[in-house]
Amino acid sequence: MSAFDVRDIMKAAGPGSGYKAHDLPFQEWTTSVARPGPLSPLVLCGLVRMLEGATLLAFGILLYLGMLHGRVASAATYAAAIVLVPAACIGIAQAAGAYRLQAMRTFVRAAIRITAAWTTTFLVLAALLVFTKLADQTSRLWLATYYAGGLALLLAGRVALSRYVDAQTRAGRFDRRTAIVGGGEAGEALIAALSAQGDSGISVVGVFDDRNDDRSTESVAGVPKLGNVDDLVAYARGHRLDLIVFTIPISAEGRILQMLAKLWVLPIDIRLSAHAAKLRLRPRSYSYLGSVPVLDVFDKPIADWDVVVKAAFDRCVALLALVALSPVMLAVALAVRVTSKGPVLFRQKRHGFNNELIEIFKFRSMYVDQCDATADRMVTKGDSRVTPVGRFIRKTSLDELPQLFNVLKGDLSLVGPRPHALQAKAADTLYDQVVDGYFARHRVKPGITGWAQINGWRGETDTSEKLQRRIEHDLYYIENWSVLLDLQILLTTPFALFKTENAY
Repeated sequence: MSAFDVRDIMKAAGPGSGYKAHDLPFQEWTTSVARPGPLSPLVLCGLVRMLEGATLLAFGILLYLGMLHGRVASAATYAAAIVLVPAACIGIAQAAGAYRLQAMRTFVRAAIRITAAWTTTFLVLAALLVFTKLADQTSRLWLATYYAGGLALLLAGRVALSRYVDAQTRAGRFDRRTAIVGGGEAGEALIAALSAQGDSGISVVGVFDDRNDDRSTESVAGVPKLGNVDDLVAYARGHRLDLIVFTIPISAEGRILQMLAKLWVLPIDIRLSAHAAKLRLRPRSYSYLGSVPVLDVFDKPIADWDVVVKAAFDRCVALLALVALSPVMLAVALAVRVTSKGPVLFRQKRHGFNNELIEIFKFRSMYVDQCDATADRMVTKGDSRVTPVGRFIRKTSLDELPQLFNVLKGDLSLVGPRPHALQAKAADTLYDQVVDGYFARHRVKPGITGWAQINGWRGETDTSEKLQRRIEHDLYYIENWSVLLDLQILLTTPFALFKTENAY
């Protein structure tokens, strides 16, 4: 996941060095301005490959059914051609660079590469038919129509794609919005190198420097200085930020560790610039921003195709669960409504992905005049605020079922760290003040169930030790996420609900 171990960073930086919400100096940055989200070039290119391959396959099948079905004996030859031609074309086009974002931006560049790939595929097919002595048994009219029609479909699709990509590029949705940590000559050199590359996809939004103002200028290579590292955390909470690059030399290890102890809680890629470093490693040791070498420090836990897969998994399973559990949910709703006055659902603000405020749904488990929207007072064993029905649904976690609607809405995931209430406390101390790096659990979407819950760390957190253990499990899940792990947690959750000793 990263080149640095989080525990080593926190240990080296010292206690109390991590980011805490009350440290934010610029509160106005914590409110995001609505803007289109980023688009992943990796996902877009993959979708284009799949769509073009499926289009060519479907066109070949329809062409065969319309022209040759029932009229030729060598159906196997055509079936092989219909399957292999699209696959070969996609492979050749990939090798020719037709599925790079830069090639998709202009139609002419894309058209040349896709035409070359499609033509090469048919030349190879023709040669194979001749060498295998199947040419006389294959319809030349079908081959010519497949070639011409397939090429027309590919070029028409690329016209639409180039317009879409150009519009999204101008809107900045493919740019990786980047913050530079550290100024001076190293910062200027890095910004100049990134700016010199027209297709790097990097948009530098600002410089953040912890040095005193007399050692740090108001701007670096024309990019404004927006504050220090604490300000960077606040900025990232309220603005879209995709990448942080350190220009600080590797020799300043202590300074880097102190900054990382604050920044690792963000769901953002963090890199260490090697552009001006005297130490040279093997090329394979670096990743690259265009042609600028960097060392990977932290990666966003779930990115690109992982985001797509997890979102699809969440929504499909949540929809099936809603259908399967609808009788249970109706029964609980009826029980809540009949046994106590007030609404069936309870809404509560909680911290979601990247500390954004979300509103989650639960079945109401307390008397309506005693509901605690901010969870300022923890629910304890025998709490008089909890209704008899509420006591049962809290122990069995049936009160959480309406959060399936939050999953469909996109605020929650099925599996992830549980979203804690804003004023939740352990030993009368706010959670984020008990555990350094607490907000690192918000690098992914919170979930209805999670690794901590199935390992017994659900319910009351009346001591700092209980909270610490829960956070440790949350971070383990984030660092080791996979679809199989999500599936394991979902299948284990019903059995974990029998452990009710801490659930009140």
